[in-house]
Amino acid sequence: MIKNIKIIKNFDLRLDKYLKNLYSSLTQGFIERNIRKKNILINDSRTKSNYIVKLNDNLKILNYHEKIYKNKIIFKKTNNISNKDLENFNKSIIFQNNDFVVLNKWTEIATQGGSKINISIDHIIKNINSNYRLVHRLDKETTGLLLIAKNLSYAKYFSLLFKQKKINKFYIALCEGIPKNDISQVNLQVKNKKQKFENTLTNYKLIYKKNSLSQILYNPKTGKTHQLRIVSKNLGCPIIGDKKYNSSSKFKKEKLMLHAYSLNFRIENKDYDFVADLPDHFLSFSKINKLRINKNFHKNLDTI
Repeated sequence: MIKNIKIIKNFDLRLDKYLKNLYSSLTQGFIERNIRKKNILINDSRTKSNYIVKLNDNLKILNYHEKIYKNKIIFKKTNNISNKDLENFNKSIIFQNNDFVVLNKWTEIATQGGSKINISIDHIIKNINSNYRLVHRLDKETTGLLLIAKNLSYAKYFSLLFKQKKINKFYIALCEGIPKNDISQVNLQVKNKKQKFENTLTNYKLIYKKNSLSQILYNPKTGKTHQLRIVSKNLGCPIIGDKKYNSSSKFKKEKLMLHAYSLNFRIENKDYDFVADLPDHFLSFSKINKLRINKNFHKNLDTI
């Protein structure tokens, strides 16, 4: 049976999300498989699961059957946002306007939800405004600058800027060990979640070293999962507090010393440049180990 649906509401969603809203029984695998097999078309043409459906698009399902394409009652776990979570979020805002928020994310909070995650930045922003959207990610343990779009238009715009590599990111890491070169570029293949290798490119500069510890400024040119943590391990100086890539460390009880320090980009002929203060655990570790804290990292950004 063929079913035609003219899209007049809930547009501006990815096709897979639109279908799940329409037919909650469908799995992601089923949707992608049937899109690939051309059983699901947009305007009579082959499409992709990440296609953004538009007003008046025609969705055609060639293998429609009521027993397959149906709704089921789903009991979703509600996430209660505490006053403390909201307070942490609000005091971590370093900039906002009508279109986006820049957050200095604190440690031990996930960016996005998951099966074992009760609270995340995404949960908090959806509690504030359902239109707010994450535009990039930080690991749960990583602190620092996180961009949040306040509307779909800016979410798409930031996504394009990231894709075009027009958003420059700098990270500060405290590492166990010292890299061979003071400044260099690292080309490294890393495995993604599907266990396939992807190319990464990372610039770095050694800022400070003492007692086999180093402070490194990273400028990733690609944005792969755990990229900087893997690069650090590959350089022979894994990041302090990294439970996954530095498990043999004598600093096992420390929090991850990786901080998204600086972001800069240009929007409509206006330059934006943000810097996030180092977190308390970063400063405390440095003080205990008598490491000099260079708070003028931005002076090194144009030399990396």
